Amino acid sequence: MGTGRVALVLLLATALLQALLAAPAEGLVRIPLKKRPADGNGGLHDARRRGFLGGSSNAAAAALNKAEAEEEGDIVALKNYLNAQYYGEIGIGTPQQRFTVIFDTGSSNLWVPSSKCYLSMACYFHERYKAGQSNSYKKNGKPASIRYGTGAISGYFSLDSVKIGDVVVSNQDFIEATREPGITFMVAKFDGILGLGFKEISVGAAVPVWYNMVKQGLVDDPVFSFWFNRHAGEGQGGEIVFGGIDPNHYKGNHTYVPVTRKGYWQFDMGDVLIGGKSTGFCASGCAAIADSGTSLLTGPTAIITQINEKIGAAGVVSQECKAVVSQYGQRIIDQLLAETHPSKICSSVGLCTFDGAHGVSSAGIRSVVDDEAGESNGLFNEAMCNACEMAVVWIQNQLAQNQTQDLVLQYINQTGSTLQLCERLPSPMGESSVDCNRVASMPDIAFTIGGRKFTLKPEQYILKEGEGPAAQCISGFTAMDIPPPRGPLWILGDIFMGAYHTVFDYGNLKVGFAEAA
Repeated sequence: MGTGRVALVLLLATALLQALLAAPAEGLVRIPLKKRPADGNGGLHDARRRGFLGGSSNAAAAALNKAEAEEEGDIVALKNYLNAQYYGEIGIGTPQQRFTVIFDTGSSNLWVPSSKCYLSMACYFHERYKAGQSNSYKKNGKPASIRYGTGAISGYFSLDSVKIGDVVVSNQDFIEATREPGITFMVAKFDGILGLGFKEISVGAAVPVWYNMVKQGLVDDPVFSFWFNRHAGEGQGGEIVFGGIDPNHYKGNHTYVPVTRKGYWQFDMGDVLIGGKSTGFCASGCAAIADSGTSLLTGPTAIITQINEKIGAAGVVSQECKAVVSQYGQRIIDQLLAETHPSKICSSVGLCTFDGAHGVSSAGIRSVVDDEAGESNGLFNEAMCNACEMAVVWIQNQLAQNQTQDLVLQYINQTGSTLQLCERLPSPMGESSVDCNRVASMPDIAFTIGGRKFTLKPEQYILKEGEGPAAQCISGFTAMDIPPPRGPLWILGDIFMGAYHTVFDYGNLKVGFAEAA
């Protein structure tokens, strides 16, 4: 998602095998995507704390290497574990130097490690671009850096040809990464990232690869589409089609919504429903983006907490939450009955500092005082703000269901449903675990887009690792409070795009969703 990007913090990198590029139909460029399962050794939880998954077990790696040798990478035999990352292969330079990249609709730059990356261990674990070996290389040298939620890369711009499928983009700006500090990119199995967002968020004002594909007439139509295969063991991991749509990858018709803000592929989303019942959280509209660079599905803490409560996902117990609902419960009720806009209540009681479309904790507004006081005060205020917003949404729903004030306050002041709701607040890294035996009884979660309800069933939004007694199940919903002006923002990542074939219509500035086939 460009500078300040946060979506990548959720990307679980488990891929190792290379993807071979398929020959496209005329006017179409097809990129088969490969997926690697998570290991069965309990690595999911630890890896999510790092932001990425590490390698597979020796047995799994041996099986995958055998499959690669037999099928030359076209079809990868996969175990029925969590499929957390999708990537494909591109070529840079003449002759072609091959790299595996994430095709990321949440950012706009292409970068790969540079041969001049000497001080970052991550570079030694991946393919590195060698400018001196390319006849089509052109020097630029302009410095560049991109900060992600889990780390940062820096380096400089260069120009060269980029091969995607069977087409070659000439004179493409890209970043040679000379620094990839930290463990994030070291354990990632992809080499780099190819951004498919708009030029408005491109670092260094570089023209994105997709823009040049269109400008150079390499595709018939200014459209690209994603299909993610979420069924392990059933052929290739997915496919991107540049220049069109493959009808074999979806059922019915696409529902299109206009892009409301160029940068990310952002659009308006309506109400969120749990088990067919409205939460009211986005009834008046929310902003959302379709982001292929995010594994999970993220939203504001207030509503994600309620979803996790309904599906029984256990997060971190929040004493701040319990204090808020006990101390401010009556004031929240009074303001709701007085028809104060719900988004302004937490700021009016002094727990959030932003009085507008969304409450933002004071932790998001840095000051010299905050810096001198340290981080603890800011984190406390953020927790109080999030707890208040969650309580407002919950109490609003209870009143909408004709619950009496006394009954609502009774819940607030005893160890009942509201206090249990507090225990559903996600941990600092966002993960929330569930009982694998309860998946079948969990409610559907639906998102209203373009007047249509897009439903995720439990088996689609729960990430399962392993089988039998050792199985671990993780909620696919994680909290992320993105402040204005970009936020609040929902990020519909691979969990959503795996269920719904997604079309990015650059020519008409719209995004379309249809049930994946």
